[in-house]
Amino acid sequence: MKRIEVEDDLYAYIASHTQQIGESASDILRRLLGFDSVEQAEPMQVEERSTDSVFNRLNQQDVNVQKSVVARFLYILSMLYKTHPEQFETVLTIRGRDRQYFARSEEALLTSGNSTNPKAIPSSPFWVVTNNNTTKKKSMLTQVAQKLGYSKSEVEQIRDFL
Repeated sequence: MKRIEVEDDLYAYIASHTQQIGESASDILRRLLGFDSVEQAEPMQVEERSTDSVFNRLNQQDVNVQKSVVARFLYILSMLYKTHPEQFETVLTIRGRDRQYFARSEEALLTSGNSTNPKAIPSSPFWVVTNNNTTKKKSMLTQVAQKLGYSKSEVEQIRDFL
């Protein structure tokens, strides 16, 4: 396998077309360019056999391209939506003590509390409150990943991407 360097804007474009968590840049490019998928003839290296290390390697770089905590938060939620579009509606039940965190419209979040700063989750019909601190955002990601059926270790990895 050959490695190439691409500029940040090109990488962000490729990453924005991810359809499932764990999809590699090569898989995305093959899909975008209409190439057939290719089975790797080489056996996996020992370090690639661990689900955790593969999960980290394929996703952490994509998340790190995002410039701010809010951008990373929205990117991760977008990826989770793309991976689970039918199940994602379950996040609507995630609430704080005094307000709802997810909704189908900006207005619903604006009426649920003060200073909610709602943002659209990219490539989805959902909105999320973004003015929480990073710890609360991590808690929200944990709850989303749990609702979508991820294992405990995967939930922790998703949370720690932020």
